[in-house]
Amino acid sequence: MSQQLQRSLQHLADSGQIDLLASIRHGVEKEGLRVSPEGRISSQPHPQALGSALTHPRITTDYSEALLEFITPVYRDIDAMLNYLDDLHRYTYQHLGSETIWGGSMPCRIDDPAEVTIADYGRSHIGRLKHIYRVGLEYRYGRVMQSIAGIHYNFSAPEELWPLLKQMDGSPLSNQAYRSARYFGLIRNFRRHSWLLIYLFGASPALDRRFVADRPHGLEQFDDDTLYGPYATSLRMSDLGYSNRAQSTLNVCYNTLDNYVHTLSDAIARPYPQYQQIGVKVDGHYRQLNTNLLQIENEYYSDIRPKRVAASGERPLQAIRARGVEYVEVRNVDINPFIAGGIDAAQARFTDCFLLHCLLTDAPYIEGEECDQVKDNLLRVVRRGREPGLTLMRGAGTEPMQQWAHRLLEEMVPVAEALDAAHGGGAYRDALTVQRAKVDDSALTPSARLLAYMREHGQSYNQAMLDLSRQHRERLEGAALGDEVAAELTQMAAESLAEQRALEQESEGDFDQFLAAYISR
Repeated sequence: MSQQLQRSLQHLADSGQIDLLASIRHGVEKEGLRVSPEGRISSQPHPQALGSALTHPRITTDYSEALLEFITPVYRDIDAMLNYLDDLHRYTYQHLGSETIWGGSMPCRIDDPAEVTIADYGRSHIGRLKHIYRVGLEYRYGRVMQSIAGIHYNFSAPEELWPLLKQMDGSPLSNQAYRSARYFGLIRNFRRHSWLLIYLFGASPALDRRFVADRPHGLEQFDDDTLYGPYATSLRMSDLGYSNRAQSTLNVCYNTLDNYVHTLSDAIARPYPQYQQIGVKVDGHYRQLNTNLLQIENEYYSDIRPKRVAASGERPLQAIRARGVEYVEVRNVDINPFIAGGIDAAQARFTDCFLLHCLLTDAPYIEGEECDQVKDNLLRVVRRGREPGLTLMRGAGTEPMQQWAHRLLEEMVPVAEALDAAHGGGAYRDALTVQRAKVDDSALTPSARLLAYMREHGQSYNQAMLDLSRQHRERLEGAALGDEVAAELTQMAAESLAEQRALEQESEGDFDQFLAAYISR
């Protein structure tokens, strides 16, 4: 165990503040494609009964009209958070007719990219901006890649924790600067060790063959419709999923807030020749927001982001530069096809344990060769994570992945014990035990279980995923939605539609000028 981790936990115990860990806050953003009874991507618009995708705080869309996104409130209690996520599914199913929410991260069969309808957010200036941004993503990366779904796990430490840690460190930084520096330390350790989360929870080892079209892929044929990696864990996080050659020129190792803001600000302002060839407004129609390496900061693909809630009209980088980091958003979480909501309490508790370990452990800067090692280790695990004897790059040599994983899990034991002491019971240690078993036996991982399910049932990826998705719908609808939650979500839907109408009425003036002002911020 690192000295920093040991000192931090001991300081919390000695000061009688271990209960602060019960105030860790988390929220989930979970995506899911709407599909037809035959398992094809929905061609229907976002159901009006669900409200406005532009302004609804809990139910919206991501890239396409068919790609739902559920957003839970921020909770201290993990079970309450996941119950609410299930309720969002139940409420949505009341308005989907015969459609089903796809239970996996890699999309269903898509024969033609035109089947993917880009999300429409109405006629307001901000609604048009969100739509044009997605049109730009189509030109840059293609519609099919944008149909991949996942889960974002948001995590924040209690504000009362920072003064205790700052006092222990004897830091001369301001409270805001210290909090941001510690969150960036968490991010650096996360990137060093995120391969462990991919191994334990990756759930996309296979995909429909049409997804890769004519691209080189290095996968094997499972059946006529399915390609897979025999030892793959998360093709979603591989070079076949969220990848982009242009962005590979960005070297964001998250050493400081200033470096992070400067790097992304430069990318947002830097013209990119390939995107200049696309053009911005051609024959009166927008193709993208601008021709720069990134249209906006959200276009940068990363497995974790420092975040802060922005004020109305404020851009994310403006918010984080002005007021520092408020929380982190973990973005490498596959949808578990065996769980109705895509994530369960054991995974959430382990993720908290993992992130707290990253926060409280020594976090030297990632520089030079280690940047390359971080990327290489991630690629090894997404493609070959269950391969017997797999080794990862570490320092000047290599180390067996299984050995490194066990050492990390052992270091997390006192973290789990501290969380259990704060919450009462042994749920965090139990979550750790579940993951230790997966390291010992890769057949227990979601990626291995999905391939086993497909073999056992003689099903392609699409058939298995549709089968599991239907089971989830039946399971969710088997428990009635509470009247209070139903009334709340119905009211949210009505209010969101009214808010969108108001925005459209208020959007006066020239959109070109609005866009230019937004981009220049």
